[in-house]
Amino acid sequence: MGTPRYEISPVMRELSAYIAGALKRPLPAEAVEAGKHHLIDTLAAIVSGSRLLPGKKAVAYVKSLGGVKEATVVGTRLLTSTVNAAFANGMMAHADETDDSHTRSQSHPGCGTVPAALAMAERGRRDGRAMLRAVVLGYDICTRAMYALGPLAFRAAGRSSHSFGPLFGAAAAAGALAGLKEHQVPYLLSYTAQQASGVNCWARDKEHVEKAFDFGGMTSRNGVTAATLAASGFTGVEDVFSGDMNFFFAYAAEPDPQALTRGLGSTFEVVNTSIKRWSAGFPIQAALDSLSTLVKEHRIGADDVEKLTVTIYKTGAATVNDRSMPDINLQHLLSVMLLDGTVTFISSHDERRMRDPKVLAVKQRVELIGDEALEHAPTREAILELRTRDGRILRQHTQAVRGTPANPMTREEVDAKCYDLIAPVLGKGRARALIDAVWGIEKVRNVRELRPLLRA
Repeated sequence: MGTPRYEISPVMRELSAYIAGALKRPLPAEAVEAGKHHLIDTLAAIVSGSRLLPGKKAVAYVKSLGGVKEATVVGTRLLTSTVNAAFANGMMAHADETDDSHTRSQSHPGCGTVPAALAMAERGRRDGRAMLRAVVLGYDICTRAMYALGPLAFRAAGRSSHSFGPLFGAAAAAGALAGLKEHQVPYLLSYTAQQASGVNCWARDKEHVEKAFDFGGMTSRNGVTAATLAASGFTGVEDVFSGDMNFFFAYAAEPDPQALTRGLGSTFEVVNTSIKRWSAGFPIQAALDSLSTLVKEHRIGADDVEKLTVTIYKTGAATVNDRSMPDINLQHLLSVMLLDGTVTFISSHDERRMRDPKVLAVKQRVELIGDEALEHAPTREAILELRTRDGRILRQHTQAVRGTPANPMTREEVDAKCYDLIAPVLGKGRARALIDAVWGIEKVRNVRELRPLLRA
């Protein structure tokens, strides 16, 4: 009895053609500019993450594996296999909360997509334009994979949207850079689906190591694995998204498979992805924005504050409520801002200050409230009410956080953020040269030319 054949769905045909042709397809100026913003922002997260615990563990791990010298482990002088480099750089990209995020899809596209694209571009000696187009493609497929699964219901069932979406983004970017033909892309997607995994217990990870694996390391590694398998001639299921026992049957109660291709070529999701102004967890961004506004407009400092009440969405409040890591502890970071006037990458990662009596004294005056109503707001808002010692009541409601699509950061702001992250690791000269190279990525003839700028 032979194996029954299933007809390939229109969605799979359209998606396969789009991925296979992505490197030849010019992008509109808006997508090019946004792609550069997110490419340099993620590279900055990788560089800074190379010195954090998850990054250090990833480097030690891949160093022990050896491997063909195909791609760079950023922040080191190590060259290793494409898969290993994607894994290590993915871990670094989400070593903390510096990387980008996409609210509607409930995913972090950059930490999965960019490490995969960088490793595959190095392996294939691709030029900068090809890598940029692959990155933009990855953001499109990452987010649409979650739209098709239904991100809120998916997460409510205990599965990790932050693992599934970036995996498909990484696979699409890697597959395009591998030069896969249209008939090979279904196999790419089938091997991607077979490696899809992740449960939301990552929220209990106290040191951010498993979380870095779940969000970035695993997704980049598995996406590159799927691409290299398909490029090596592996065959398999021709349409994992339709037919008997398909991907959506396994993972979604009410899937929307057409969302995989809806708007492809006209809506570029990299434009709709947020860059974090502050090196802190996303639920803290609006609160820091609000407090920064009050500090600047009213010249408020820690000694002026009698009580600070912060209201954000309920699940966000649960995520950042007095956590053991400084960059995901809302009360701690607001206290640091009141003392310093701002929050930097260094101050948001300084664990010693969590025990500083001055910080602890301010922190006692900060109250966090989780609001169910804000859970359903179209943006991640924060409402701050500050009572001063001289009796004033100051209020700031941030609805569009700086760095979100509704209030995007300028090129100059992205540049400054990334320089702050990169310079302490690579030095001021190479930090400037790397950032400038990304702004002019179309001029890079071979991505391996970036290696001297990525090594420490």
